[in-house]
Amino acid sequence: MNNKTEVFLGIDVGGTHVKIGLVDTRGQIIQFGKEETALLRKSAQGFNKAFVEVVGKYLKSNPEVKHVGIGLPGLVSKDRTTTLEIPAISELNGFNLKGALLENYPDIIFHLENDASAAALGEFHFGKEKISDNYLFITLGTGIGSALILDKKVFKGVRGNAMEVGHMLSRGNSRLEPLIGRNGILTMAAKMIEQYPDEIGELKDQELGIHLLVASAKNGNGIALRTFAELGAILGEALVSTIRILDVTEVYFGGGISAALQFIQPQMEKTIRQYLSPYYLNDLKLERATLENDAGTLGAAALCFMD
Repeated sequence: MNNKTEVFLGIDVGGTHVKIGLVDTRGQIIQFGKEETALLRKSAQGFNKAFVEVVGKYLKSNPEVKHVGIGLPGLVSKDRTTTLEIPAISELNGFNLKGALLENYPDIIFHLENDASAAALGEFHFGKEKISDNYLFITLGTGIGSALILDKKVFKGVRGNAMEVGHMLSRGNSRLEPLIGRNGILTMAAKMIEQYPDEIGELKDQELGIHLLVASAKNGNGIALRTFAELGAILGEALVSTIRILDVTEVYFGGGISAALQFIQPQMEKTIRQYLSPYYLNDLKLERATLENDAGTLGAAALCFMD
């Protein structure tokens, strides 16, 4: 690669939008566009063909691009050709996406990856802070994603989809994701309002949302602070097991809900300190990732560095 001039397309596929960025080797997003996922799904030809055509549209307008990275919200085959289970876009289940793209654009090199793994690589290549070659990356958002980077590479496991931390069993025999993903947090906040009605404050008569809870926590609202503390305790319990299994010393948190990390972290760390021995605690680093809203696009572009 010519690191002075080469640019890439980073495509972040989501249930709401498909975000496409033209990215240079420094991680600068030169151009950005997005397509509504719902409209692609409603197209007469179906999502899969419509998506392939959207990729072609951006390639046509950026003929200098030779590498395209695509982050996908679900399971991908170990050889990174086929989308296996994509809950938000079921049309992609079992679809040889890479094959369809190469059939239409044979001169382009395509890189497919789970979106959390892509975001983890994006933090390595484009993050504002230097990080090591080995770390755990957790995305906190609508769902809970995760990736392990070992020696600068995504750890894939035996069949290609290791590190689904969001699907670990947690409290009440529930998976972690329903407990502390977006919907779980809003359910948790509603229960806090029932238990502590005197602390509702500015949340009274408001439709609960993550942005509102974060803003309210910054204002010292008791319900918001209790909600994020409970989230921190549950996440901390999951991290205790994960850290012991993987023996990692660095954990980074991305995704929209990581904006509340300052309110999540105290209880999360308290739980971790309660159950981990000094061997694990002495070198443990828990920090928010730096790419924030650009993590999906830059992460997808970072996949182009894998060759």
